[in-house]
Amino acid sequence: MNTNKLKFLGTLTGVALLAMQNGLAQDGAAASDTGDNAWMLTSTALVLFMTIPGLALFYGGLVNRRNVLSVLMHCFSLACVLSVVWLVIGFSLAVGEDGGLVGGFGALFHKGIGPDGILGSAFQMTFFIITPALIIGTFVERIKFSAMLIFSVLWSLVVYAPICHITWFGGWFAELGVIDLAGGIVVHITAGVAALVACIMVGKRKHPEPPHNLPMTVTGTAMLWVGWFGFNAGSQGGASDAAAMTLFVTHISAATAACTWAAIEWFTIRKPSVLGIVTGSIAGLAAITPASGVAGPLGAVIIGLASGIVCWWASVKLKNHFGYDDSLDVVGVHGVGGLVGTLLAAVVGVKALGGFGEFAMGKQLGLQAMAAAVTAVYTLVASVAILMVVRALVGLRVNDQEEIVGLDQSAHGESAYND
Repeated sequence: MNTNKLKFLGTLTGVALLAMQNGLAQDGAAASDTGDNAWMLTSTALVLFMTIPGLALFYGGLVNRRNVLSVLMHCFSLACVLSVVWLVIGFSLAVGEDGGLVGGFGALFHKGIGPDGILGSAFQMTFFIITPALIIGTFVERIKFSAMLIFSVLWSLVVYAPICHITWFGGWFAELGVIDLAGGIVVHITAGVAALVACIMVGKRKHPEPPHNLPMTVTGTAMLWVGWFGFNAGSQGGASDAAAMTLFVTHISAATAACTWAAIEWFTIRKPSVLGIVTGSIAGLAAITPASGVAGPLGAVIIGLASGIVCWWASVKLKNHFGYDDSLDVVGVHGVGGLVGTLLAAVVGVKALGGFGEFAMGKQLGLQAMAAAVTAVYTLVASVAILMVVRALVGLRVNDQEEIVGLDQSAHGESAYND
């Protein structure tokens, strides 16, 4: 036996002895927790990555060149401001004590939260950030920066926090058995309804223009797609087989919806667009979000097809019919997509369609519809009230001259491009 082989065997022996020593020092549960924690740390980073830079680039490419910095500023500033709000009061209201309609004030400034609870808070914080950030796509290019900030902070506390609590942290919806793994109700329906209210109350853009940089939007979409694996699979709480299935169905739904949207455009306007296929993928991601814990691969295809068709109709036909200026289709993609997935969770989760739910389809569908309706009505009323308060405090939109100049210059004194 040569020297190299002896060294190799010696190394293996050392590794084995070290592993045995660690095994005696740590029980199996602790070792498992390490793997779960690693995945949750990764998922937390992925969900933050969805907002900055993912959503920022996705939205930034869709506005005109005079407003791209303002959109990037909106996303970046919300990531900063809402992180502090989460630390001070958001966590306490959204999580807090189990049961009831809101978490309460017992955990202000994260009182009582030690190292063993901080990872869960950090993960939930990224959801708290991205939900109001989704809404900004509806009133870009004409909203006052101060109005956007005040609205987002108030909305996150008054709307997001209680809906989050009753759905995920032992409140009303959770007690009834409503299905929403990662935010079809908590994130997408709330954001979609608020976006509809906001775009109507803020008013239409004076001079809407086509997207100025679709490569930027495609890049942002790709980041959102990858980040969504943390969003959905991370919501399983650890590195498990269930998380792997959630990741897989998330991907399949996005791909199916993207193909569906592109096929509709190919059939209707004879040219499948880049904007269409990336928008379709986001619709599929939004729709699978609530159902990603109970859907199998076939269910993911069903949700992808349904969201591709229904979200295209809502974003193209419905919006044009009613004439509201939902600038970047937050209502049609996130609101409608979240609703589609919330309802279809009761369908694709049944075993006959390869799902993993333990429920009767009819009863569960009724629960899903009830939760979606309650959320929509509450969000609508609260969002109107918050926007009225903001309008009284600082006004909602910039003046005509500032809108013509563009928010990059009028609000921030900067330009994205020199030419």
